[in-house]
Amino acid sequence: MKIDARLRDGLGTSGGDAASAEEIGYDGAWNAENSVGDPFPGLALAAEHSSRIEIGPSVAIAFARTPMTVAYAAWELQRYSGGRLVLGLGSQVRPHIQRRFSMPWSKPAARMHEFVTALRAIWHAWETGEKLTHRGEFYDHSLMTPNFSPPPNPHGAPKVFLAAVGPHMLRTAAQVADGLFAHPFLTERYLREVIVPEIEAHRPAGAGAFELSVSPFVALDERDVEAVRKQISFYGSTPAYRPVLELHGWGDLQDELNRLSKQGRWDDMVPLVTDDILHEMCAVGSETEIAATLRARFGDVAHRLRFNIPGDTPPPSRFTALVEAMR
Repeated sequence: MKIDARLRDGLGTSGGDAASAEEIGYDGAWNAENSVGDPFPGLALAAEHSSRIEIGPSVAIAFARTPMTVAYAAWELQRYSGGRLVLGLGSQVRPHIQRRFSMPWSKPAARMHEFVTALRAIWHAWETGEKLTHRGEFYDHSLMTPNFSPPPNPHGAPKVFLAAVGPHMLRTAAQVADGLFAHPFLTERYLREVIVPEIEAHRPAGAGAFELSVSPFVALDERDVEAVRKQISFYGSTPAYRPVLELHGWGDLQDELNRLSKQGRWDDMVPLVTDDILHEMCAVGSETEIAATLRARFGDVAHRLRFNIPGDTPPPSRFTALVEAMR
């Protein structure tokens, strides 16, 4: 299992965090599209300050962009990093795509399927010099002149991972992606009984290896426990994550959390997350205890793992002892 770090938000820390993650012994380092916006500039700095670890966004918002704009950014980062890019893409939700990014929203799973297909068609045209001819329901890429065509990439195209929770996007990931970023609002049972069977059932024959990346909550002290409990209550209020709760017979909790969230009663939501729920979604204890829990839950099923504590992202060094314990 590969152990990945999370890069802190902002250009001022991206390079140093990547160098630190590589020195500590992580296998990869991801940033995210949060308050600083576009994740790709930070990844360029991460590539510049490292030489071994894989890097990528977890995730970049696909529908805020077009396949062509993502294709250019990923192609150059793949070249500059020496083939170390893992391109993580996510759909976000309708209000953000329409009202924050002012971009179209429809049929998210089908749109994501075509987004990745279009990406690969663009990369194929650049790699081979063949005519670009992608015409689909959502995207039309049929013009590529020599002046705007990058040269073939000596490292090939980057791997593409998708973020997915529900069955439709899970099927899309299985069909067109190289891996999956599972959401941290996750239990071992949901992973084994829902996600893995969905991927296996819809992965085309001969499609190649598929990597499963998890980012479980961890809590090393009581402050971490409360931060995780609060984050679980927030995620649990969102209908999209209801299937995780329903699998465990906690569907009614989602109704109550959703009701309280609409009233702005965020603090009242936190105590509803019982210790049983907390411990299903979070590994709690010392570094040695957490490592044992994570290995037991995910060691035979996940290919990559990133430690997750809600709130301000800590530097990679925060988990140095936990990385050593996992090893």
